[in-house]
Amino acid sequence: MNGFETLPAWAALPVALLLIVGGAVILIGALGLLRLPSFYQRIHGPAITVTLGAGCLLLASMLYFTVLQSRLVIHELIISAFILMTAPVVAMLIMRAAVYRDLRAGKRNAGTDSGAVYSFPEKE
Repeated sequence: MNGFETLPAWAALPVALLLIVGGAVILIGALGLLRLPSFYQRIHGPAITVTLGAGCLLLASMLYFTVLQSRLVIHELIISAFILMTAPVVAMLIMRAAVYRDLRAGKRNAGTDSGAVYSFPEKE
């Protein structure tokens, strides 16, 4: 017995839908990681979809345990805030490191148009 049998139908349906949507969004992000050709395109799949998918899963968990325990569960809120703050920053830092790496290697088309933000002096 996992307690799902005692969950009311009005709460079981949104929990199930959020779990399905969250899993599908994360699966789409994983497929994007596998199918997109370049690193700069590949980083967007996990960066965007994992945040949304994890949000759906955490919302389902919060609803499930809030209804079963008859009190607000705060752990999922803290985890959601942490993911929403850190995932975009980490993705941006990974992309910035890749642009620097490509510019140091001499690739002119590092990223899209890096412009003067990521310019290094020419070697003589």
